Amino acid sequence: MEVIYPRCCGLDVHKQTVVACPVTPGPNGIPCEEVRTSSTMAEDLAALAAWLGEAGCTHAALESTGGLLAPRLGRAGGADRAAAGQRQARQGRPGAKTDVRDCEWLADLLRHGLLRGSAVPDRPRRELRELTRYRSALVQERAAAVNRLQKTLEGAGIKPAAVATDLTGVSARAMLAALAELARGRLRAKLPELRRALDGHFGAHHRFPVAEIQERKRPLAATVARLDAIPGIGRRAAEILLAELGTELSHFPSARHCASWAGLCPGNHESAGKRRSGRTRKGNSYLRAIPVECALAAGRARTSYPAAQYRRLVRRLGEEKAAVAVAHTLLVIIYHLLTTGAEYHDLGYDYFDRLDRDALERRHVRGLERLGYRVALEKIA
Repeated sequence: MEVIYPRCCGLDVHKQTVVACPVTPGPNGIPCEEVRTSSTMAEDLAALAAWLGEAGCTHAALESTGGLLAPRLGRAGGADRAAAGQRQARQGRPGAKTDVRDCEWLADLLRHGLLRGSAVPDRPRRELRELTRYRSALVQERAAAVNRLQKTLEGAGIKPAAVATDLTGVSARAMLAALAELARGRLRAKLPELRRALDGHFGAHHRFPVAEIQERKRPLAATVARLDAIPGIGRRAAEILLAELGTELSHFPSARHCASWAGLCPGNHESAGKRRSGRTRKGNSYLRAIPVECALAAGRARTSYPAAQYRRLVRRLGEEKAAVAVAHTLLVIIYHLLTTGAEYHDLGYDYFDRLDRDALERRHVRGLERLGYRVALEKIA
């Protein structure tokens, strides 16, 4: 088999250790391999990178679970590119599984050019991604806290949520604050403490992620505005999408590759002429959730192409599958907007009707005939 990278290295990365196997040309065309285990401490990683540089390794391969180590080892070791092995690195591995065998297998695959590189974002996008994910976690925690509060109140027979839509709105919060005035007996002496207990504020540590995201997204304001024009996608969703995808999508050959990476493509499992499960693959869970959420929001509208697609599919596939299909469409739209710099132009809610007007007429006529009507169509001039 042809050798593509004569000097390369396979890395099996774990939480506390990294097992490295550099492969270099040897006498009589026989490759030389040497295995070394290092800890993941910064000093030891620097020593490992220097050792790989001395061996002349030009490329390194590691499974994508340790992708964040790839830039550090690659730059420090003088590597031109650090290729992160994907699922194919685990498939077809012969023999028993050990850390040494894993790094040797990765090195052999990379040496013959049998690995495809995974996309590793640069540091600014990784930091923005961490902030948006932290903000999403805070939103989820807030929703959980509101639900717990509502459950506690209902357990006491107090049901403001039955009337007020938002339990944390101005009116609902005023009603909760007024509960302190209902204290009786010895608790009346603690009214000041009760009022203070119901009085909160938005502190600096709460403001930090919000302010930091605002500052980091400033260069992306125009792109966020373009994505915000897509039905179902709001500014917060656009910020998360840009943090997860980035603005430069050249590492995805097509929109289909981008959707597949997000886990929004139908599965392809066919054997003996029979098509089996079409379940979607596992992808970036943070990226996958946002387009699905936006698809459900778009499906509630009645004036856009995504809404028409959702209502067209939901009758046949159900809500969950229809939402995933529309999420795939939204991600394809986002891919083209980011790669071409174009503005969003909606195809219209009647797009599918305009595709085959005659079929639409026949369907409506048959429906009326089943109800016992005789229908004669006359075109309006």
